[in-house]
Amino acid sequence: MINGALYRRGMKGSVKLLLIVAAVLAMYVVIIVSMYEPEMAKLLDSYVELMPEIMAAVGMTAGATSLMGFLCSYLYGFLLLIFPMLFCILRGNGLVAKYVDDSSMVSLLSAPVRRSTIALTQGAVMVSGTLILTVYITVLEWFSGEYYFPRQLDLGELLQVNAGLFCLHLCLGGICFFASCLFSEIRYSLGVGAGLPILMYVFQMMANMGGKAENAKYFTVFTLFQPEKLAAGESGAVAGALVLLALGIVLYGAAVAVFTRKDLHI
Repeated sequence: MINGALYRRGMKGSVKLLLIVAAVLAMYVVIIVSMYEPEMAKLLDSYVELMPEIMAAVGMTAGATSLMGFLCSYLYGFLLLIFPMLFCILRGNGLVAKYVDDSSMVSLLSAPVRRSTIALTQGAVMVSGTLILTVYITVLEWFSGEYYFPRQLDLGELLQVNAGLFCLHLCLGGICFFASCLFSEIRYSLGVGAGLPILMYVFQMMANMGGKAENAKYFTVFTLFQPEKLAAGESGAVAGALVLLALGIVLYGAAVAVFTRKDLHI
């Protein structure tokens, strides 16, 4: 069970960061959607042709034949991965490790609330923030698409892709939250909670470039998120999203277990 007062406090602490990420995403998503206009799309594709390796590294490919395909090419390889991931890194560290590091966890533990309840509640705050961002992204893309190009964005495909996006960020958030629960000092929590997701994204960039570096895809969870294939409803892509979902659940469960049993030295 979660603690209502602690959950509300955690969500209140998430508001500022959520608003910042939402504002940045609003700017980029609206701009990218509006660029589906043929002439602008050709311009973007020309950049891909001029700098194929650099553009491929951030998941951008040319030749999209639909608005959903265009969004998969120019949003889901970088922007919709990086900014929600930054939210997970910053918020995950602030939900547990920060409280332990500055000794304010003492006030939480002095209340008649179990450790497991504290961890579950803070984990629920993290998951809620991830869900809010995913829903926000979906609504933003849908309304932007309808405004600029009515009835050209398939809602079913959009929901399938963003369900996979949520599973990816649930997994990344799980890594950040697990690190926050495992370590008692912010430097170690950030070192692992931020370092591991960023390193995996670098591996994904290397894999996107192809050649010998393509084997880097075996060392990153980003490989399991395949937006174009999710939009098409391919079973392999759905299976990858389910693996991400399972990893996220396991990581959050492990984080709660670790925090419940650890010696906090406070």
